[in-house]
Amino acid sequence: MRPEPENELSRLSRHYRPALMAYFLRRAASHAEAEDLTQEVFVRLATIDLGQLKSRDGYVFHVAANLLRDRGRRNKVRADHRARVSLEDEAGIDTLDPARFSADRESLALVERGLRELPERTRTIFVLYRLENVDKRAIAEAFGISGSAVDKHLFRAMAHLMDRLGKDA
Repeated sequence: MRPEPENELSRLSRHYRPALMAYFLRRAASHAEAEDLTQEVFVRLATIDLGQLKSRDGYVFHVAANLLRDRGRRNKVRADHRARVSLEDEAGIDTLDPARFSADRESLALVERGLRELPERTRTIFVLYRLENVDKRAIAEAFGISGSAVDKHLFRAMAHLMDRLGKDA
């Protein structure tokens, strides 16, 4: 049985692999990462017409340098993201979580249902004060009632909504 003739990529691998490994080992975090980067160089070489290259040495190490730059950018983006998430966690900011989003939507539906169950006047006073930020005195004047009556409507609305959320939650 005759051995198969060596193809161009195999010759390039045999020639450049030691130099590429040394290049990446000086710059990568681990031997495995250097192996991966070296392999990626040969994957990229496999996709081009090697006969068109004027300077193989230059091209091979240009690809290697670009891979390192890409890896550096990718690591920076990941580090920036981790730092931002860490800051959000420390500040008490929740990231978008589908389960929390769904639960919040259900709670909002309960509040909406609870508001519809209120008498119209109580609901309107509650919405004006809590959602529209209208002053209690202005609400009292608009409805022709006292400030304490506005407080009673707000208390009734809050008690009903808290009761509704407590029962259905």
